[in-house]
Amino acid sequence: MVDSQYVLPNDVGLALLDCSEAFRLLLRSERLYAHYLSRACWYGGLVVLLQTSPEAPAIYVLLSRLFRAQDPDRLGELARSTGLTDQEYQAFLVYAAGIFSNMGNYKSFGDTKFVPNLPKDKLRQLIWQSQAFQEQPEEMKSLWDRCGELMFSLDPQQRQLGLREKGTTTYFSGNCCLEDAQLAQKFLDSQNISAYNTRLFKEKDKAGQTCYEVRLASVLGTDAPVDHELAPKLRSFEFEGCTFRVTRGDYAPLLERVVENLQRTKTHAANTNQEHMLEHYIRSFTQGSIAAHKEGSRCWIRDKGPIVESYIGFIESYRDPYGSRGEFEGFVAVVNKAMSAKFAQLVESAEQLLLELPWPRAFEKDTFLTPDFTSLDVLTFAGSGIPAGINIPNYDDIRQTEGFKNVSLGNVLSVAYATQKDKLTFLAEEDKDLYIKWKGPSFEVQVGLHELLGHGSGKLFVQEEKGTCNFDREAVINPETGELIQSWYQGGETWDSKFSTIASSYEECRAECVGLYLCLNKDVLRIFELEGEDAEDVIYINWLNMVRAGLLGLEFYTPETGTWRQAHMQARFVILRVLLEAGEGLVSLQHTTGADGKPDALITLDRNKILPVGKPAIERFLRRLQVLKSTADVAGGRALYGGFSAVTDEEPERFLSLRDTVLLRKEARKMFVQANTRLEGEDVTLVQYEGTAAGLIRSFSERFPEDAELLERHLLELSDADAHFWASQG
Repeated sequence: MVDSQYVLPNDVGLALLDCSEAFRLLLRSERLYAHYLSRACWYGGLVVLLQTSPEAPAIYVLLSRLFRAQDPDRLGELARSTGLTDQEYQAFLVYAAGIFSNMGNYKSFGDTKFVPNLPKDKLRQLIWQSQAFQEQPEEMKSLWDRCGELMFSLDPQQRQLGLREKGTTTYFSGNCCLEDAQLAQKFLDSQNISAYNTRLFKEKDKAGQTCYEVRLASVLGTDAPVDHELAPKLRSFEFEGCTFRVTRGDYAPLLERVVENLQRTKTHAANTNQEHMLEHYIRSFTQGSIAAHKEGSRCWIRDKGPIVESYIGFIESYRDPYGSRGEFEGFVAVVNKAMSAKFAQLVESAEQLLLELPWPRAFEKDTFLTPDFTSLDVLTFAGSGIPAGINIPNYDDIRQTEGFKNVSLGNVLSVAYATQKDKLTFLAEEDKDLYIKWKGPSFEVQVGLHELLGHGSGKLFVQEEKGTCNFDREAVINPETGELIQSWYQGGETWDSKFSTIASSYEECRAECVGLYLCLNKDVLRIFELEGEDAEDVIYINWLNMVRAGLLGLEFYTPETGTWRQAHMQARFVILRVLLEAGEGLVSLQHTTGADGKPDALITLDRNKILPVGKPAIERFLRRLQVLKSTADVAGGRALYGGFSAVTDEEPERFLSLRDTVLLRKEARKMFVQANTRLEGEDVTLVQYEGTAAGLIRSFSERFPEDAELLERHLLELSDADAHFWASQG
């Protein structure tokens, strides 16, 4: 029997991401803009398959061909006739939905592999009997030979994403280890090359010298005409006894489709900011230029309050084991005006609220750059997963001097965090009804504060290459030591490049702490129309949800490697540890036995001690996080964050034992069924699907009606070209 953490259960939550009303209210020009931008996102989203695992592209192609030839219902009839039970066929549908939803065979939230929850020989038999196999027997057999073993394999190295012996990744060749990633980062910093759109491949030359290929994502190859920005960088370099060769052309045929659709989108742009933004994105994906993407991001920030909002590119670095390379994602969404009005009020209060954060004024940006903050209904979100809120761009130089945007994804929040009482784990019975009532509103408050004032706060002290500083070296005092600050970022260094493997989780933890700290402010709660007892209940549930999330986070810790697989859940575990350490009965965590006779746990929070005990504990911890971040104190940051991230079986909590309990009672993360847009004449229609595994599969089967087979061929060719880099891992 397969360990339950490596399969998706048959009753996994699936929900339609409904955006029909928002789409209906768009003007025709806005619908066309949204359509072509969505097409660009969906084509680019296929890149994630090549960023996840060596076998992911072949699995995707195998499933796509299977369901394009036979609808899930028709294939189900065949499955039953070949001996699959209803439960086994449902398990296969859930697996296929998981592949499409995560854009690969590793969970986007948690980074663990998932495998089909049915016998391999039964799945093979179904494929051999399928319509797709009858039409293309050699091709289908070849696909199965490529991915059948790896699809089911749970060898230790293949159970999670990671470097070398700690897991699987295709951001690096299979022979790269942490030291290679560190050396490559030093090289990239020395040449002022961003890692966001790169992968790293390591080989030996004929003389036995180590050679690294840094490959940029672009439509054009290395031999094509190069613009002035990239010309000095696309060559070979000698660096610390190794050769680094910078090339480009990664994912070229997929990015070509992205660019084609961005060109079409431009025709329907609402203003010059959008036109210029798209021009820069086109150049970025064509040339492989992060500088061009930054320019596009600047135009995007200046495009205030658009009806159709979007962002696209190599964005989040959560799934790079080193924390520097961006996964491709793209979203298109429509503004929800009612909730956006509340967020606009929060933005108006932001400068005053920043003064309440527990660090000296010198540790805050010189001027607050008023951002857009909108609530959006997602039309399209292509990538490996869909978050509840986003604060972007991630480029430190832009965030520090020009600003950012915040978005809360309203239709995601409304379905992702709906909770059934009988599935609520680890809470006291008397807390459950209150939790269900206020979980949604409290999470809206937390997301708003987390994105705007969490990710949007704090200054990085930087000394540029010419020696100029963005702070007064003779005046800025470290509040933790009472002395002048001793460290800062040098020109070219970024938060991600300095703090690397802990950067994402550390920053999520800082933002979560800001949310907890500022949700205690009654003026904030009034913005969300919460007063009196309701406001007190929202504070309590927000803090209770955080400590419960810290316990649930143990699912995402791998004891065998001592690593965390999910940035946000590690952050919440750290906060749980901080609040437990505060003592005085603020948080209680007990091992219990459930009504079913199996191990259980109970977590409680004393609501009367949130202000006198919890607030000072978060205040102290938050200040330390910010000071270490601002001053580029990597050693101090690693010591602090690593200490609170440690999972042991020491009394009284015995977290390793609790992890077994959490795994025993875990609930699978919901998957979203997204709509397609379809061009009909000179207008666009929206095609929605049922919120089931079959509905999700149908949405993907109809996503690329014109060129599905060509795309699949591109995916296999791209995968084949690099397969030798992971051959020893197969």
